[in-house]
Amino acid sequence: MPPAHTGAPVIPGASTASFPGPEALSPGRPGYRRMSLALFAAGLATFALLYSTQALLPAVSAGFGVTAGQASWTVSAATGALALSVLPLSALSERFGRTRMMSWSMVIAVCVGLLVPFAPSLEWLVVLRAVQGAAIAGIPASAMAYLAEEVRPRALVGAIGLFVAGNSIGGMSGRIVTGWAAQLWGWRAGLLTVGLMALACAVAFLVLLPRARFFRPASLNPRAVGRTVAGHLRDPLLLRLYGIGALFMTVFGAVYTVIGYRLVDEPFSLGQGVIGSVFLVYLVGTVSSAAAGRLVARTGRRGALYLAVTTTALGLLLSLADSLAAILAGLVLITAGFFAGHAVASAAVSRTAKSGRAQASALYQSAYYLGSSAGGTLGALAYHASGWAATVGIALLAVVGVASITLYGSHAARAERARQLPHRAATAR
Repeated sequence: MPPAHTGAPVIPGASTASFPGPEALSPGRPGYRRMSLALFAAGLATFALLYSTQALLPAVSAGFGVTAGQASWTVSAATGALALSVLPLSALSERFGRTRMMSWSMVIAVCVGLLVPFAPSLEWLVVLRAVQGAAIAGIPASAMAYLAEEVRPRALVGAIGLFVAGNSIGGMSGRIVTGWAAQLWGWRAGLLTVGLMALACAVAFLVLLPRARFFRPASLNPRAVGRTVAGHLRDPLLLRLYGIGALFMTVFGAVYTVIGYRLVDEPFSLGQGVIGSVFLVYLVGTVSSAAAGRLVARTGRRGALYLAVTTTALGLLLSLADSLAAILAGLVLITAGFFAGHAVASAAVSRTAKSGRAQASALYQSAYYLGSSAGGTLGALAYHASGWAATVGIALLAVVGVASITLYGSHAARAERARQLPHRAATAR
């Protein structure tokens, strides 16, 4: 039975679900494991499809006779279309439901993924990837809102961490599979393999996902949705979290779009399959994102972000060495820092938004994937102009941005506590 209405104000255009009560999902309760496996499969398919061409960019460049910057649009088009589509699709999820939106998005994205390998030109490949990115957009924001509504608050960071862990596994397995398939049969076979893998994940998701018990549909009211979005954009904490997500993803997009070009060039001259295997470092992201909840409990949200920033920066500096071992170690640190920071920031968005959670998560996802598009394109252009050091320079600027936002947040929190002390003292008297 869904809980009775609590009397909280209802915002038109936003879900009227209250925060989950005692019947909500949590570790050890019925349905939690099915939910975790379903969202893990969704996260796996999302990243595997979204970045399916990233590890293959050198092969795509050779196949179509284009530069790194031109080939990078096969990634940036998908992430850019996702960024633009996630907000309107999240609004639709407020009316038609999180599970329905995620299910249809998954089906359409997989169907397009099975067409992508047959693109006759780079232009058609970019167009299909943009359509695929727009379809994928219905998954991440709806998933975050679904978790915020169906999972107990204390278990929310851990649940989102598992979804993000699925992202990291999908990113890793998709790149490894495409790399070896491309080395054996060509890059089109690599893309087809990822499409089939995503199809299996989609079936698992549709079978396992528990029905939503706490969702309340809202009418589609563009003005109300606009007011909800404007309210989120006036929230200083949410704005900082959006900036952090965008800048972290700028780092990740730049590094992983360009790393294949660096490893295929001298002095490494690695094959496509070996380059794909480099993405085994994504396993580190699986661990760090799943552990984000424990990290926040020990250090606080900003402490966890400072640790993620430091780890990412050290990895970038280490990757400058002309040593394969140093590059791999650098990728490990970059991946660990990125996924920990992303899990912390995305969970904070879900907990900060008291209403219109789908829109709040959608704005985060928009900023996040715009950062991916910017990072991929700028990183590829920098590499084409001045090599790996220029790509690292772009990424380090983004890391400095995350550190600055987090430092400002710490200062703002201290100032707010100082302002509240006289009021609390007067109330106590």
